[in-house]
Amino acid sequence: MEIPNRYDASVEASWYAKWEQAGLFAPSGDPNKKPYSITIPPPNITGSLHMGHALCYPLQDMLGRFHRMLGRDVLVLPGQDHAGIATQSVVDKQLRKEGSSAAALGREKFIERVWEWRKESGDTILHQFRSLGCAFDWSRSRFTLDEEYAKAVLDVFINWYSRGLIFRGKRVVNWDPKLKTTVSDIETVRETRKGKLYHLRYPFVDGSGEVVIATTRPETMLADVAVAVHPSDSRYEGKVGKMLKLPLVGREIPLLADIYPDPEFGTGAVKITPAHDPNDYSVGVRHNLAMPVILDLDAKVSSAYSQEHESAEIAGAIAVYEGLDRYEARKKIVEDLEAAGALVEIEDHEIPIILSDRSGEVIEPLLSEQWFVDQPKLSEPVIEGVKKGEIKFHPDRYERIFLEWLENIRDWCISRQLWWGHRIPVYYTEDGSSFAAHSWEEAQAQAGDKKIVKQDDDVLDTWFSSGLWPFATMGWPQETADLERYYPTDCLITDRNIINLWVARMAMMSYDLVGKSPFADVMIYATVLREDGRRMSKSLGTGIDPMTVIETLGADVLRYTLLSQTGQNQDLRYSERKNEEARNFCNKIWNATRFVLLNVTEEQDLDAVPVELEEVDRWLLSKLVRTEREVRSSYEGYDLQSACQAMYRFFWNDVCDWYIEVSKPRLNDPAMRATPQWVLLKAIDAFLKMFSPVMPHITEELYSYLPIKGKSAFLMSAVWPTMPDSLLDAQAEAGIERVFEATRALRALRAELDLTPMKIAPVAYVEGDLGNGEFVLRTQAWFEKLEKGRPSGKHVSTTSSGIDMHLPIDDSIDLDKIRAAIVRDLAKTTQEAEKLRGRLSNEQFVSRANPEIIERDRAALAELDAKVEKLNARQALFGG
Repeated sequence: MEIPNRYDASVEASWYAKWEQAGLFAPSGDPNKKPYSITIPPPNITGSLHMGHALCYPLQDMLGRFHRMLGRDVLVLPGQDHAGIATQSVVDKQLRKEGSSAAALGREKFIERVWEWRKESGDTILHQFRSLGCAFDWSRSRFTLDEEYAKAVLDVFINWYSRGLIFRGKRVVNWDPKLKTTVSDIETVRETRKGKLYHLRYPFVDGSGEVVIATTRPETMLADVAVAVHPSDSRYEGKVGKMLKLPLVGREIPLLADIYPDPEFGTGAVKITPAHDPNDYSVGVRHNLAMPVILDLDAKVSSAYSQEHESAEIAGAIAVYEGLDRYEARKKIVEDLEAAGALVEIEDHEIPIILSDRSGEVIEPLLSEQWFVDQPKLSEPVIEGVKKGEIKFHPDRYERIFLEWLENIRDWCISRQLWWGHRIPVYYTEDGSSFAAHSWEEAQAQAGDKKIVKQDDDVLDTWFSSGLWPFATMGWPQETADLERYYPTDCLITDRNIINLWVARMAMMSYDLVGKSPFADVMIYATVLREDGRRMSKSLGTGIDPMTVIETLGADVLRYTLLSQTGQNQDLRYSERKNEEARNFCNKIWNATRFVLLNVTEEQDLDAVPVELEEVDRWLLSKLVRTEREVRSSYEGYDLQSACQAMYRFFWNDVCDWYIEVSKPRLNDPAMRATPQWVLLKAIDAFLKMFSPVMPHITEELYSYLPIKGKSAFLMSAVWPTMPDSLLDAQAEAGIERVFEATRALRALRAELDLTPMKIAPVAYVEGDLGNGEFVLRTQAWFEKLEKGRPSGKHVSTTSSGIDMHLPIDDSIDLDKIRAAIVRDLAKTTQEAEKLRGRLSNEQFVSRANPEIIERDRAALAELDAKVEKLNARQALFGG
C-alpha cells in the first residue's frame, strides 16, 4: 500500500465511523475477560464543548482504549444530565424572545416545550464527543429523565423518606430571588466587591452602656435576635446574659457567649440573624433562638413574621420598610440609624459576594422550608470505605479534603422551585397529611379514605438524580446483567470543584442502596488555563472553542496538547504554541513511519527475532522495553504526562534522531537491510499501540499501512505490545550511549571549527576504545574516516566517556572567520562578567539584596569567568 506524503486529519471522521460500524465501542461480554467500566460524568443537555470537556472526556476514552488493549472487557457508558436550572433558563429565555414565558404556558405546556427543545438541540455535546474520538458505547447511552432512570430516582426518594433519611424542615439555603429557587453551591460563583462596613450601636436595656457591632448588611438587622461574643473575650465579662435593645425595631435581644465570633476582629461582637445567614443559623440552633424572616422570595422586606409572632409595636416598626427591595431598604435603614444616633461610622470594605451562576443575581441566604437529606447518617459508611482504601483519589491529597468535608457534613437541601426535573413524589390530602409514592393512584391507596388533592410542586436537586448515575445507568434497581458484570465501576474522572457535590453523593447512594463503593479510583483532572494563567471563561472572553481547533488541526492535536500535560498537576496551560508542537510531532510520526514503510518491502513476522542483532539494534530494542514499561506504569497511575514524555523521547530521540540515521547505510544494502527493517517495524508497531490511546486517529491510519503478518483488523482492537525480558540489554545500552555521547562531543568540536553540520569532513582522530561504535561515530559525526592517535600539527580536542577526539586545523578551516567570532564573543562575555563583578563588589547592593539573588549572581559570574578563560585559550590556539 502506498502511503501518502503527508497526514490529513480529515481521516479522523472516517476512522470513527469504521470503529463504530465494526462494533468496537461496545463491550464483548466475554466471561474470560476481566471487565473494566467507566460511566462518564453526564454533561448537561444545554452544554457545548469547552476546554475542560476536551480534557475530561478524552481522558476516559484513553483509559478505555488502554484497558481494552490489555485484554479487559471495556464499557465506557455515556449519557446526559437533564440540568434543571440550566435547561429551564435556556427555554424560558427562548419563550421570552417569542413574547411568552414559562408562567404564561403553565407547568405541563412548559415541560412539553422543554422536551421539544431537548429533541432538537440537546444532543449537541454528544456529537462533539464523537469529533474528539471518544469511543463510548452509544447503544447504552442514558438520560437522567428517561423512563427507567426516573423510576429509579423515585424509588430512592421513597426508600429514604420511609426510613426518615429524607424530611421536610427549615434551614438557611442559597435563594436566587430572580429565578425564585434554591441553588446548590456549585451553581454559584464567588467574587469580591467594594462595599461598606457599617458600625452600629446596640444599647443595653438597663442603660448601663452599649455594644458596637459591624455589619455589611444593615438591612438584616430587622431580623436580629441576639448579639454574640466569644466566651474568652474579657471585654464582655459580667455582661453576657444582659439584654440589648435593637435600634429602630425595639426588640429586646440577649448578649450571649458562643464560639462563633472572632475576638480578634473589631469589637469581637457579632449580630445574630439566624434566618439570613448560615453561620448565624447555627448559633440560633445552639441557643434555641427565634428565627424571624424579614425578606420575602423577591428579596423585599416583609413584616409577615412579626405581625404573626411579635408585638404590634415591633411589627409596626418593621412595616415602615414593607415592600422595599433589600438594597433600597439598606439605604433607608442606614439613614434612620444615623438619625437615631445608632450609626457609629461607615468605612470602605472589601465584601465577599455569592452570585447565582445562571441569573447573575446576588444570592440571598434565606430560612426556608425545604426537603432535606440526612447526609451525616449517609456519610458514615463512605468515611469507613475511604479509610479502608475502597475509594482511592488521584492525586491522593484529595482524600484528606474529601474526608474532612464528610466528617463535618450538613443536611442537604434537595428541593428546587422549578418545573423541569424529577418532581418530588410526595402527595398531600386536604388535612395536610403527606404520602410518598410513585403515582397519584399509589398515594391515594396509601391515604385510604383521605382524598389526595395535590402533589408537591418542587423538583429534586439535579445532584440527587445524578448521584445514582454509576448504578442507575446499568439498570438498578433491577438486577441486570450489566449491573452484575460492570458494577462497581473502575474509575471516575471528575473536576475538583464537585468532589463534595457529586462524588460524595454518588458514594453515599451507592454504599446505602447497593452496599458497595461506586468506583475504585477517583481521578481529579487539571483545570485548563490560558497560556498566561487566566482561567477560560466565555463571559470574560477568554474561552477557546475546542471545535475550532478540531476543525483546523484535528482532534489528535488537541488531545495531545491537553493529555500530555496531565499528571499530578492540577492546572495546565493551553496555547497555540503547544498545538503547533503537537502538530509537529504528528508530522514527525508520519514522516518517520513513512520512511520506514518505504524501506520495508515484505511482510514481517514480529514474533521472529532476527538471529544476528548488532549492538545498536539491541540498544533500541532494550530502550523499547523500558519505554513500554514506563508508559504502561504511567497510564495505570493516571500520569499521562510521564507516559507522553517517555513516548516522545523514544520516538523522536531514539528512533528518529539516532536509530534511523545510524541504520540508513544498512537499509541501503540488500545484504544487511533485513535486521534494521525488522527492528524498525517492531519499534513502530509497539509505539503506535502505546500512543493510540492518546492519538487514536493518526496511529490507526499508520497502523493500517504496516506490513505485519497476522495483525489486527484495527489498531483499536489490537493487543498491547508485549516486550520480553530477553530484549533488555543494559550492556548494549551503556555501550551505544557512550558512543552517542562521543558523537555529540565530536559534533560540538566540529562547530568550533565552523564545519557545516551533516557535511562530510575528511578525517577525525580518536584515542580510546570505541568498542563496536566506530561506524556510528564516523557516520553520525559526519567524517569520511577515523584515524587512531592524534594529528601532528595544530588541532583542537575534546574528551567524552574516556575517548579523546581531535580535529586538525588545516587550510580548509577559515581561521579569520573563527578569530572574528572569538573576538566578538570574548568582548561580550567580558563585558557581562565585569558588570556582574561590579554589582557584587558594591557593598550597599550586597547588604540589601536577597541571599538567593547574591548566590545566583555569583554562580553566573563563575560561569562567565570560565567562558572567558575558554575563549582566551581558543584565541591563543587560533592565533587571534
